Amino acid sequence: MTDQPAAHMHVPYFVVKQKLTMMVNRYEISESDQSFNPVRLLALAEQKRMAFKEQVTFYSDTGKSRAVFGFKARKKLDLNAGYDITDEGGQQIGFFKKDFGASLLRSTFHIEGAGFAGTGQERNQLVGLLRRFTEIPMLPIHFDFVDAQGQKLFSVERRMSIGDRYNVTVADTRVDFRIAAAVAVGLDALMAR
Repeated sequence: MTDQPAAHMHVPYFVVKQKLTMMVNRYEISESDQSFNPVRLLALAEQKRMAFKEQVTFYSDTGKSRAVFGFKARKKLDLNAGYDITDEGGQQIGFFKKDFGASLLRSTFHIEGAGFAGTGQERNQLVGLLRRFTEIPMLPIHFDFVDAQGQKLFSVERRMSIGDRYNVTVADTRVDFRIAAAVAVGLDALMAR
């Protein structure tokens, strides 16, 4: 293992699959083809259920032998503070934050990475409102993230399955896979899915 931080990595399509367990939210992140068929495991993450959503670490394998990236809240118990995304050496590579004011009607997140900044919102405001005010299970969660010029950065779409499954399309090559993966897992964790 080298002391050099990992280089920027663009992965155009990947899948985030949440595994159902009693005590832990477990996420498998796999590179996929355009049809979202997994082709290669990229990272695994675990988060204790009922714990504060302040930190998630992604590992290279099931034995958790090597932490490869993660995200951590800037302040404990302040969900409005945002989350720093770091590489395996602990260096910040990105940032995301839920915009609680804008999220009253449609969940909204702000993101930053090397060479870009953007905003992501639920694609369908009606579905967002239904998700907040009804008990309908398994409503879709679809987010589109765009830069200040309206150019698509990436999209996250939850598919119906046992356990949540998110298909992620990264249209912009400036978006590091680790940032898109951290945000996809963060959406699940922060929206208490």
